[in-house]
Amino acid sequence: MQITKEKEKRALIAMSGGVDSSMAAKLTLEQGFECIGCTMKLFENEDAGIDPQRTCCSLEDVEDARSVATKLGMPYYVFNYKDAFRSCVMDKFAESYAKGMTPNPCIDCNNYLKFRKLLRRAEELECRYVVTGHYARIEYDEETGKYLLKKGLDLSKDQSYVLYQMNQEQLSRTLMPLGDLTKTEVRALAEENGFVNAEKPDSEDICFVPDGDYAKMIERHLGKKFPEGDFVDPEGNVIGTHRGIIHYTVGQRKHLGQTFGEPRYVCGIDAENNRVVLGSNEDTFSEKAFATDVNWISGEIPEGEVRCKVKTRYKQQEQWATVKPLNAEGTEAEIIFDEPLRAITPCQAAVFYDGDTVLGGGTIVKVKNP
Repeated sequence: MQITKEKEKRALIAMSGGVDSSMAAKLTLEQGFECIGCTMKLFENEDAGIDPQRTCCSLEDVEDARSVATKLGMPYYVFNYKDAFRSCVMDKFAESYAKGMTPNPCIDCNNYLKFRKLLRRAEELECRYVVTGHYARIEYDEETGKYLLKKGLDLSKDQSYVLYQMNQEQLSRTLMPLGDLTKTEVRALAEENGFVNAEKPDSEDICFVPDGDYAKMIERHLGKKFPEGDFVDPEGNVIGTHRGIIHYTVGQRKHLGQTFGEPRYVCGIDAENNRVVLGSNEDTFSEKAFATDVNWISGEIPEGEVRCKVKTRYKQQEQWATVKPLNAEGTEAEIIFDEPLRAITPCQAAVFYDGDTVLGGGTIVKVKNP
């Protein structure tokens, strides 16, 4: 991309309508950037199971974002990315659940929408940077000449896990002004500046499943029902009947639909045979996982084993492990944990950390029990 010198301080702000991206816009302006605000239109009401006649949350978000942009004196646009969001995020979400896996759609949204499509839109608008409200930090290492992705200082809000697919080019063109702040500080600053969304609650659900009913969304999206099937124990003995595999995920104990006289946990989903495997809590632990589509943020493939900490779920504390690249391209890896880890789940991400620096990560495709 050719950016003229006068456009080096021009930035496209990804504004969701929430307090975080609003404060990211304010802080970027204070750093002397010329800013353009934008919101990505990702789905229609009916895609999320909302009455088409209702004023949906996404429209309210647009109005909140527009209000903040106007207050800050920034141009503001809404970009239509519904088709890309459906094909890259919603389709994968539904199809993965149908195969007995549990995806993280926020990772796909960041990868395909924010740091691909939105960066290309920034180019069209002659913006050097895309700015987001993520709680993470980007630093440039003068010694290695590499950009580093680091955890946000507010570890309770750290979002580095969902950003592991970023590459050097994307990091060089992205600003994350909230990485050094806590959520409490961000809300206080927003209130000081009179933002309409200063006290707006954080979203706890996936944006296109606002009621949290994943199964209903999946059946609506795929246009089919998922039949009942067998609950089986780890030896394959039938012990009950499940409601359809899309209602379950590895590690789940509650809402199984029936009782067994003792605690039972989902420790596997056999989509091909329409079976859900239930066992003890100990049966949910695994010592090894295999990942594909591995991204190494530095762009350099390790020559041998990597000792690091690994996180396999967004809210999980990372654990010590040895990561072994399995091919020359570095896109496949075996992860051996020092201690067996609970509920490692296919289609979740395994993200590798060296202290507070993200080395990379990949998609879990298989686990091996002790």
